[in-house]
Amino acid sequence: MLRDLLRLIGQEGIHNPLELAKRLEVSQALLEQMLEDLARMGYLKPAASQCPGQCVSCPLLNRCAVGGQTRVWMLTEKGMEAVKKGHRGESPLLRC
Repeated sequence: MLRDLLRLIGQEGIHNPLELAKRLEVSQALLEQMLEDLARMGYLKPAASQCPGQCVSCPLLNRCAVGGQTRVWMLTEKGMEAVKKGHRGESPLLRC
C-alpha cells in the first residue's frame, strides 16, 4: 500500500489527503501515518521546508502547509527514483 501511495504522489498534479485516502480506500488517519512512514524512510519530505516565502506567486497558495492544518509533501530524490523504477517495471525500492 505504501508503494501505491508513493506512485500516486509521484503522478503529476496535487493531491489532497482526502482524495488520496479515498483512492487508496483507507481512513485519513491511516493515510497520515503512511505519509509519516514514507517520510521517515526518506521517500517524502514536507514541502514547507523548501518554501522560499513568496506566497503570492506560489501555485500551492490555497493548499499551503505553512500555517495550515494540512502538510504538503514532496518526493525526495530517493522517492523519485522509486517511482521511476516502478514505472519501468523494475524491482521497487519499497518493500511493504
